[in-house]
Amino acid sequence: MHPTPASNGSMIFSWPLRVYWEDTDAGGIVFYANYLKYFERARTEWLRSLGLEQRHLQSTLGCIFVVSEAQIKYLRPARLDDQLLITAQLSEMGRSSFTIQQEARLQTPPTDGTSSLLCAGSVRIGWVNHQTMKPARIPLPIHDALKR
Repeated sequence: MHPTPASNGSMIFSWPLRVYWEDTDAGGIVFYANYLKYFERARTEWLRSLGLEQRHLQSTLGCIFVVSEAQIKYLRPARLDDQLLITAQLSEMGRSSFTIQQEARLQTPPTDGTSSLLCAGSVRIGWVNHQTMKPARIPLPIHDALKR
């Protein structure tokens, strides 16, 4: 999927996903930790859409992106065969880290008037040297690409 403009001028990246049997728990709903996996996949695809391949960054620059903090709020459950949209939107940019706001929404909003928002989170990503795991300054071309 491609980024779309948000009301505040930044771009929202959306990535479609279908819930499979393996994603659900014994109660038939998406296991809570899987939302973090969905968020990770959407962030990876967002980076790819910006021309930032993580394996390439590691091999050429010796640095990687790592999650340093995650906050998540669960609002409604997703269930088997639901079609979701997982979003990623840059909300804060620093010299060696950035924060992304993410959501999991039903692709088809409910007809009962309730919100399609299932889960919302904030994830802080650090840029670190792969060998030492110490923070590093994000190179300007990557910094600029992230702010697109």
